[in-house]
Amino acid sequence: MVRMRAVVISQFGGPDVLHVVERPQPQAERGEVVVAVRAAALNRADLLQRRGLYPAPPDVPADIPGMDFAGDVAAVGSGVTDWAIGDRVFGLVGGGAYAEALVTSDRALAPIPTGLSYVEAAAAPEAFITAYDAMVTQAELRAGESVLISAVGSGVGTAAVQLARAVGAHVLGTARTADKLTRARALGLNDAIVANDARFAQAVKAATGGRGVDVVLELVGGDYVAEDLACLSPKGRIVVVGLLAGAKASIDLGVLLHRRAVVRGTVLRARPLEEKLAAVQAFRRHVVPLLASGRVKAIVDRVFPLAQAPAAHRWLEENNSFGKVALDCAVDR
Repeated sequence: MVRMRAVVISQFGGPDVLHVVERPQPQAERGEVVVAVRAAALNRADLLQRRGLYPAPPDVPADIPGMDFAGDVAAVGSGVTDWAIGDRVFGLVGGGAYAEALVTSDRALAPIPTGLSYVEAAAAPEAFITAYDAMVTQAELRAGESVLISAVGSGVGTAAVQLARAVGAHVLGTARTADKLTRARALGLNDAIVANDARFAQAVKAATGGRGVDVVLELVGGDYVAEDLACLSPKGRIVVVGLLAGAKASIDLGVLLHRRAVVRGTVLRARPLEEKLAAVQAFRRHVVPLLASGRVKAIVDRVFPLAQAPAAHRWLEENNSFGKVALDCAVDR
């Protein structure tokens, strides 16, 4: 039996509960592909899973975190015709990416564009799928509209700025520090707003000549949502993706009615499989060509060896990263 290294959650708690162990390498069944993982990327969902606050879906390993991955096809199951052994692929799974190998549906993969490293490829799927699905597919952001992106220096934030620019939208963004905003300008951010106290509506209105924005991509949650509503133009749309600032919000329903606004929430990991696969396929059709052409790129903050997953988690929890934090799963292979 072929063995592999994997990072497991030994018990719920802080970063030190992550340990490298040996596990049997998964096998491909019909319609599945085994990927030799070269790199994986961290997500906030991994931190929550480690603390016992976000269980993995039932179709993935319960104790191996990780959603973003890039690597090489190592084996294919029966009925798989789109992939061959050795193909460079990347994609998104419900868990299990902190390992030297994983198994997934053949429809959950996309080809890595020429010129992208494994680390760059691993940093792309969750951030760009989440941003595209929420901002373009659900909020229907279009050319000539304006969008406000919170936590613009995060992995999803850096992806969203670039996608909004590619769509032809005017991009506003908030962050806790001026440094992150300066770096986001290089990605296409038009108006930068420091938001240390969840108060930014006045600055947004000033930047838009009093009109407000058409779309808000809310990655922080909590008190930001009420402020988002004050930022909206008539018939504006808010999509809440993240809850870093909390899961509770108090909003003025009078403003909601007056603006004829739409507020919706979205998740990706907890969706039914077919819906997740549809999001991946939209990523393959609409975003991978942008990655291939260089119009958008995955922003990588730091890379840690697989065995240093605890240090990677600690760094992400400090909230000082810009873009994605990644794991090199091929070191010492």
